[in-house]
Amino acid sequence: MRPDSDPPRQDKSRYGKRRERRARPLDPTRLEELALAYVARFATSAGKLRAYLRRKLRERGWADDTPDPDLDALVARYVEKGYVDDEGFARSKSAGLLGRGYGARRVEQDLQAAGIAEGLRARFSPDEAARREAIAALARKRRFGPFSKEDARASETWPRTREKQLAAMIRAGHDFDHARRVIDAPDPAALDEWIEEAQEEGPK
Repeated sequence: MRPDSDPPRQDKSRYGKRRERRARPLDPTRLEELALAYVARFATSAGKLRAYLRRKLRERGWADDTPDPDLDALVARYVEKGYVDDEGFARSKSAGLLGRGYGARRVEQDLQAAGIAEGLRARFSPDEAARREAIAALARKRRFGPFSKEDARASETWPRTREKQLAAMIRAGHDFDHARRVIDAPDPAALDEWIEEAQEEGPK
């Protein structure tokens, strides 16, 4: 059956002009607008802001009649104004990842990818107690090890399931010894004691 009427045709010239307007080369004003919009929308680091602006410059180019942009100066100005705070970003990012059950290796990778300096990455690398808390949180969330379904570890398929759970924990950024300790824990109470031991010993 034919439709009652043909769908409306798009005005290609009009839409083409819209795309052309969006793709206009950047100039100092437009670059500043992009930077302000980005820091207003996202908690970010100096490295991430710089990478974002570089990407926009590659995509849209730079107006020929203006001096080349000094991205380092622009980013430094935003840091000085407090729009960008690497320390705050690192603290929030690290806490967020650990709270979701990710391990120290994932924290390090994400902070490095964000351009956080090595010294700051070291400051916000989780200590032993935080690492144990994070992997226990992942096990609880994913129902691994002592949080598995009742009788799961007594089934014939447990060895294969155990290997899958270990692999998942390692992919999440945890080390093998911690993963094995959690998977083989007899019950959740044993994990609580393991975490408390690290808390009592304090940061190493």
